[in-house]
Amino acid sequence: MPVIPGAYAYTGLEAVRWDKPLLEALIEESDRIGAQRVLIVASPSLRSSSNQVDLLAERLGDRCIGIFDELQPHTPIPCARALHCMAKDCAADLLVTLGGGTPIDTSKVVLAMLAAGVSDPMAVADQRNDWTLPPIRQIACPTTLSGAEYSDVAGLTDPDTRIKHMVMGRGIGPAVVVLDPKMAAQTPVDLWTSTGLRAVDHAVETICSIAPTRYTSLLALGALEALPSALRASAGNPADPQSRLEGQLAAWMASAGLNRTPYGASHGIGHQLGAVAGVPHGLCSCTVLPAVLDWNLGHTVKAQAEIARALSSRAAAGGVRQLVADLKLPSRLSDVGVKRDQLVEIAQKSVPNRWVRANPRPIQSHRDILEILEAAF
Repeated sequence: MPVIPGAYAYTGLEAVRWDKPLLEALIEESDRIGAQRVLIVASPSLRSSSNQVDLLAERLGDRCIGIFDELQPHTPIPCARALHCMAKDCAADLLVTLGGGTPIDTSKVVLAMLAAGVSDPMAVADQRNDWTLPPIRQIACPTTLSGAEYSDVAGLTDPDTRIKHMVMGRGIGPAVVVLDPKMAAQTPVDLWTSTGLRAVDHAVETICSIAPTRYTSLLALGALEALPSALRASAGNPADPQSRLEGQLAAWMASAGLNRTPYGASHGIGHQLGAVAGVPHGLCSCTVLPAVLDWNLGHTVKAQAEIARALSSRAAAGGVRQLVADLKLPSRLSDVGVKRDQLVEIAQKSVPNRWVRANPRPIQSHRDILEILEAAF
């Protein structure tokens, strides 16, 4: 068998910890890094529903220079600008992010801006940036299963054009990830399980990639074997920290290919579903992934057979649909607020997306995407 050439790039992630409670681990890591001016970036929903953000600020004492929670899903440009201004004005030497993909991605964009020495987020969009490392780093405590903490890529949405762009660069992902299942157990179960489907999507499109690696595919298959039972257990008992931790560890495995192997149309279309229709990432995966699997089947027969086995299903798309149904999540685009008259715009704006262009079955025009969207609608 010939050796297939390839490469795998690590993100600069130094450690993933689940050995100590959140506050203790974050203080330890801040001390290890030697941070003296810590800026906390927290989702507004987490700050309003939990005292952990304010307790962390209290524990940091004078080292905490502020809390930024003016965040919106899909990282609109104004949010990135606002956080960049605060980080610069306060001379922050560490960002600590608490919440889902939104605070983590917004911080990534800001770290890219700081590394490039620019004040316009679009100056670092849609290119592979070539700096050495950002001047400061990020420690993340994720409370969803979106996997943003394991990649060096972030979404950035232009609210005027309603197009989602990508920001990439070495070191913008977290230096350390702290998993706290007790804190994660406070995340509403529908948000938890829908972002779990996003993790399923990461794993599926890693295995179906046009340039897969054995390393990422085996981790993705392991994730697909573990995620369904963890998600079903969390749905049945939302307060159970053990099933939350099992979901977190599986989401970590599912993210091994994130921005390291080319994804496909489910992710690419999902970006523009978020930008145009405001659909959260997890719900994009619930609704679009099965339709993409069906559309790609002739080009990914072997990969989909492996996915089906991991999901204990006769077919990959059927296994995903069954999991969505078992978790009582929406399965149609019409169920998540997408209007039929938005489909053409979503399809047209998806065409340039790099993951749409890397889809296993080549997408020739927006009409192919429209076919997938109609099947998912």
